[in-house]
Amino acid sequence: MGHRSMAHRGVAAVGECMLELSAQDGDSWRLGIAGDTFNTLWAIRALIGPSAPADYVSAFGDDPFSARQIGFFRDHDIGIAASPVIAGARPGLYAITLTGAERSFTYWRSDAAARRLANDPALLRKSLENRSLVYFSGITLAILEDDARGALLAEIARARANGSRIAFDPNYRPRLWATPEEARAAIDKALAVTDIALPTFPDEEMLHGDAAPDVTAARIQGAGVAEIVVKNGAEPALVVEDGTRQSVAAIHVAHPLDTTGAGDSFNGGYLAARLAGHSPTEAARRAHRVAAAVVQVRGALAPFDTLRDAFG
Repeated sequence: MGHRSMAHRGVAAVGECMLELSAQDGDSWRLGIAGDTFNTLWAIRALIGPSAPADYVSAFGDDPFSARQIGFFRDHDIGIAASPVIAGARPGLYAITLTGAERSFTYWRSDAAARRLANDPALLRKSLENRSLVYFSGITLAILEDDARGALLAEIARARANGSRIAFDPNYRPRLWATPEEARAAIDKALAVTDIALPTFPDEEMLHGDAAPDVTAARIQGAGVAEIVVKNGAEPALVVEDGTRQSVAAIHVAHPLDTTGAGDSFNGGYLAARLAGHSPTEAARRAHRVAAAVVQVRGALAPFDTLRDAFG
């Protein structure tokens, strides 16, 4: 069944959305919600218009905090598709503490509900059915046991065979993996079912020893991915489409307030632009504008209007 004959239903992002505690004045803490794939979906939701569905595919607990997460999604027109709600489970949590301008993170996530997002492949299949785009990351892979990781990739491959475009950010976080070898093997399997790869050069340098962004691009092309954007912070992004390579300059922000979620938001801007029919280079230009707006607000989630104004 080809692309054109299917009634595609928006976007699904797969992964873990966590509770975020950020230190305020004195002993006060602010509760937020964030996660790499959720941050990307947030930007996509802001930018693709209200008619296309956007769903966060995960697994949730039946606790008040999970209910609060799902309610927050609903308030912003983000669904959870057929994600399981598991009795007795709860979300992962992390706290951000500041020493001067340096942020450090403490995590409580080993028993998070999201680790069970692929335990029922039939529900996962239903969540990913008929999507224009399915997005996931190396963090999605890292939180899953081997069997669940295999089940996730099998369902993503099925969605792709049925006409969905698959986007993947390797997003390497060493502390989530037993060894770099395990991470490389899992990411290679993910690239084998990927249409659009959105790596970040410092991550690739750390995991693979890549000397430069074009080395990253060549390696991922070698894995069979035709469309690649290598992000590199404030440096230009390298955009590869069908073998042509183009450098797209980032937007200089003189005094960034908070760089959290900049790369995730870039991904969201890029994928929203591609869904709207823009070329990869034009999509990267718009994505840089979105990322530049996000580093000028606190936290990973910028207001929808801020994202839309930046996107153009």
